[in-house]
Amino acid sequence: MRFCEKNDDLILENADSFDLFHTFECGQCFRWNYENGGFSGVALGEYLHIFKDGGNIVLKDTDTDTFDRVWRQYFDLDRDYGAIKSELSHDSVLKEAIGFGGGIRILNQDAVECLISFIISASNNIPRIKKIIELLCENFGEKCEKKGHTYYKFPTADALSSLDLSDLSVIRAGFRDKYILAAAKAVKSGQLDLEALKNASFDYAKSQLLRLPGVGEKVAACILLFGLGKHEGFPVDVWVKRIMEYCYFDGAERTKEEIAEFAKNRFGTLGGFAQQYLFYWARENKIGIK
Repeated sequence: MRFCEKNDDLILENADSFDLFHTFECGQCFRWNYENGGFSGVALGEYLHIFKDGGNIVLKDTDTDTFDRVWRQYFDLDRDYGAIKSELSHDSVLKEAIGFGGGIRILNQDAVECLISFIISASNNIPRIKKIIELLCENFGEKCEKKGHTYYKFPTADALSSLDLSDLSVIRAGFRDKYILAAAKAVKSGQLDLEALKNASFDYAKSQLLRLPGVGEKVAACILLFGLGKHEGFPVDVWVKRIMEYCYFDGAERTKEEIAEFAKNRFGTLGGFAQQYLFYWARENKIGIK
């Protein structure tokens, strides 16, 4: 994928396998919003407005240094998604799903933000998740300015670990408050070393995440996939369970564990990519959703 600077913007030319709607609305992130013909959001401490212009994608007010430091890795731009889609398209169901949402890219999110965000996501809907996260950032994150735009970084584990439950009442996260604090304190104390887990085995990293209160199988799988770069993960929630039963088991009921094992055997190290293509396609077309 080629890029160049033009008028203080960074242009991704002929951006292949990168659709903004597919990427930002497939359920993997919560701080991007559609506005002014594109998406605005905050990631890795940086604010960005990004939009499509013909066959190109424009990163507004972004230079090459910031692109190389933040956005190239965040948007996973060095990965060959064409090869991934070609491999997964040997599966007839995935071939159709990829035809619908083939512009999804797996975002490489900050591990602490991903951990806290998916703890907040448990038994929650996306508009409320996004609202809770924005309140968390506005109240406890660092305030920043970029060309007249005010934004807030995601709060650090250090900042969150110094709070108590009464402080967090302002974000209106309910029972999740205690899980947020427990996770932040685990990171702050070194009990949970997220950077080390990036280099650990999938099973070991998962076992460490599952030790945290408020982290179950699905939340752990999301953190592994979106925050720790472990693409073999295949998050299974009630929706994915129904989709898989409909598409692969003729509607017969299966446990989440059976579905996760089936996905592991069928998709291997590409399980996370498969899950995102299937989920977005099925959700948008109401496939397998009663």
